[in-house]
Amino acid sequence: MKINRPLSPHLTIYKPQLTSTFSIFHRISGAFLAAKVLFSLLFWKIGDLSLTFYYSYSFFFFVFHWFIILLVNLTFLAFCYHMSNGVRHLWWDRGNPE
Repeated sequence: MKINRPLSPHLTIYKPQLTSTFSIFHRISGAFLAAKVLFSLLFWKIGDLSLTFYYSYSFFFFVFHWFIILLVNLTFLAFCYHMSNGVRHLWWDRGNPE
């Protein structure tokens, strides 16, 4: 007699561990930082071509100053989290020296 049971527990009864949550956010912050670096290099290479649709630099920064400040703050937050979580991960991997 074969009973049809699921191979893994259902998501509604699964309680995520703190370490798996840290790992997921570490990957998300790393992907965000990598995308930020790639886009920054791309826009640095393009130069003034990225701002040709606007009248001037001052108009661009006047309209989007809130977005630039938000992006800088998110980048700093992701960098701090990614670095501190990386140090924590290295400390845990170090193991017990006894």
